[in-house]
Amino acid sequence: MKKKVLFICTHNSARSQMAEGYMNVKYGDRYEAFSAGTEVTRVHPMAIEVMKEIGIDISGHRSKLIDEFFGKGIETVVTVCDSAQKACPFFPGAQEVIHQSFTDPSAFKGSDEEVRAGFHRVRDEMIRWIDATFGQKGA
Repeated sequence: MKKKVLFICTHNSARSQMAEGYMNVKYGDRYEAFSAGTEVTRVHPMAIEVMKEIGIDISGHRSKLIDEFFGKGIETVVTVCDSAQKACPFFPGAQEVIHQSFTDPSAFKGSDEEVRAGFHRVRDEMIRWIDATFGQKGA
């Protein structure tokens, strides 16, 4: 039985979406990952682009509210931004809540190349953290 993991950030547009996509591709044999936000927006186009570069397609993802996941058997909740941790310090039914904040890549300013570089940095930091945190669990 796969463990259900929910990644939460404020807008469910970049960080949590990238984490969901990576987790399902890399650890889909052990985990079923989802993502949600405390507000609904859209999946950031640059998040879609930088994930596609590493062979992960999140173009079909949509922004979702955390309410959709209440009562759905979520075992682990990961807040990936400080505002989500403050807005959602407790998730009903979760056995484990982890907070690991990452910089909001959608807030980066500058040229397209500078913004893309920021998205790459955040994506790669998240991948390293997910591998270190979940890579050995349940192995």
